Amino acid sequence: MHPEHPVKLVVEDDLKRRRLTVFFRLLLAIPLFIWLFLWTIATVVAAVINWIATLVVGRPPDGLHRFMCSYIRYVTHFNAYVGLLANPYPGFVGEEGSYPIDVTLPAPAAQPRWKTFFRIFLAVPALLLSTALGGGGSLSGSYGSSRKTYSGGGGGGGGALGGVCAVLGWFASMVRGEMPKGLRDAGAYGVGYSAQMLSYLLLVTDRYPNADPTAMLAAVERPSQHPVHLVGDADDLRFSRVTVFFRLPLAIPHIVWLALWGVLAFFAGIAIWFATLFTGTPPAGLHRFLSRYIRQSLHVSAFIYLAANPFPGFVGEEGRYPLDLELPGPARQNRWKTGFRIFLAIPALLVNGALGWGLIVAAVLTWFVAMATGAAPWGLRNFSAYALRYASQVNAYVFLITEAYPHASPLEGAAPAQLSFDEPA
Repeated sequence: MHPEHPVKLVVEDDLKRRRLTVFFRLLLAIPLFIWLFLWTIATVVAAVINWIATLVVGRPPDGLHRFMCSYIRYVTHFNAYVGLLANPYPGFVGEEGSYPIDVTLPAPAAQPRWKTFFRIFLAVPALLLSTALGGGGSLSGSYGSSRKTYSGGGGGGGGALGGVCAVLGWFASMVRGEMPKGLRDAGAYGVGYSAQMLSYLLLVTDRYPNADPTAMLAAVERPSQHPVHLVGDADDLRFSRVTVFFRLPLAIPHIVWLALWGVLAFFAGIAIWFATLFTGTPPAGLHRFLSRYIRQSLHVSAFIYLAANPFPGFVGEEGRYPLDLELPGPARQNRWKTGFRIFLAIPALLVNGALGWGLIVAAVLTWFVAMATGAAPWGLRNFSAYALRYASQVNAYVFLITEAYPHASPLEGAAPAQLSFDEPA
């Protein structure tokens, strides 16, 4: 168990959205963009002064610390409003407790001088992951992903989770008058991680950002468990440096085998689609074949992306890998949902693509950490488990294993009594 991170995300949003303010969200946010630009310029100057002062005295000055905290809260409120993670118009001063999506920040404290001196370099991995999650937070003004998403699909192309959630949330909010919980939770996770990254970069705390989504959203209500969810015993994070170093060459046989299996799965997917469309229930044989393919895909991906250490098998056998998958049996499915399945899956495929970008970043960072320490970080591994679980849900939906739509929330299927990889990092 690791101590709780001092920068905590607060989510008090009720998911309700006003269609009028959603439709004009970017126009309404123009004053917020302008103020953010001006405040960021001042923050860059203040950050340099704060860095020098902290090097000299060993702790951030109180006044500069308060200034940085207000800026981080404002960035959090801004990202939440533009990303449709909350409905009210935010204030301009970054006041604590004034917005449904907020952060609590620690008081100034002593910080090691060597960590302070190298802070900008130490923060690079967190900056990379923050970019993949799409929560904003860069002092250089990297809010372009948010702007692109509203102007025609730029979020998906950039691979930012927050951008994709904002685009899909815009359409959903316009139709339903509320933000889907899964998209809200995923976007809030990105915003929370960016707040932790900014807090580290701006010397508000010397605790490194925690990538664990279940720790970030610990106070958020969990959705009901999806029929496709992760199981297994994934507590052991010890990695062999030799197998980590040669991970991709070792995975070549599995990649080749999975590619060949994927060709058969493609034709099996067409066959199960026709059969389910006419009978209303997937044939048991095709269902078992595709279930094993999906499970094998998870095992191989977990090995390649360093979410698990053992060498996987070749048959997608249940219960034989630390990061495993529970899949439902064949059941009746709605025919019209079956007929339009590939089109209905497009939003989930976009979210999956964004998570896939984050998964690559997490794997690269995990590789370096595992080579240095012989173990994978809790936070990065738990993020990878989230991304892999969602990919498995997408596969199960596309291949008609279940008609339950993939749930984008990082908390989906993460019941503490069943899963061991939601320990805080």
